[in-house]
Amino acid sequence: MIKHIPYSGDYKIQDQRDEDMADRLCQLIETENLAFSKKLLTGHVTASVFLTNKSRDKVLLTHHAKLQKWLQLGGHCDGIKDPFYNAHKEAYEESGLTRIDPVSRLILDIDIHPIPEHKGVPAHLHYDVRYLFEADEKQPLDISDESNDLKWVLLDELETYNDDPRLLVMRDKLDAFIAQNT
Repeated sequence: MIKHIPYSGDYKIQDQRDEDMADRLCQLIETENLAFSKKLLTGHVTASVFLTNKSRDKVLLTHHAKLQKWLQLGGHCDGIKDPFYNAHKEAYEESGLTRIDPVSRLILDIDIHPIPEHKGVPAHLHYDVRYLFEADEKQPLDISDESNDLKWVLLDELETYNDDPRLLVMRDKLDAFIAQNT
């Protein structure tokens, strides 16, 4: 089943998890005027990129400075109601890459996850809309101040960097997503 997510794109529902995440995201967007803003302290929409190399055997991860773990590139929408644009912008800003191409405008995954309290900002939820992009891994990287490190990681070794199912789900969806959407 394909579900349209307001401002975000279409999302192919594969299981109950996908349906629950999509429904919760839609409810937030439809009921909260500040859904795309950090001003909504209970939770807000974020956007991220599962950024693979051209051969799709590696993903670019950032060692997130605040969360102290390896994650995909992404960030806040800052009030802009366009997660696809925000994901693309964040990928450029966080990687220093000069060319990043979307594989599809369709949503790869949606994940709603807790963010701990930090520097006076209360614990809250990120309603993360995730897209698939690709880049040439030979391009130089430039680590932003939001990151401790950047690294191209073999998909087969992803668990050694972060074994959180919320990250691994994007790898696990990759082959079927590419087959259906390119």
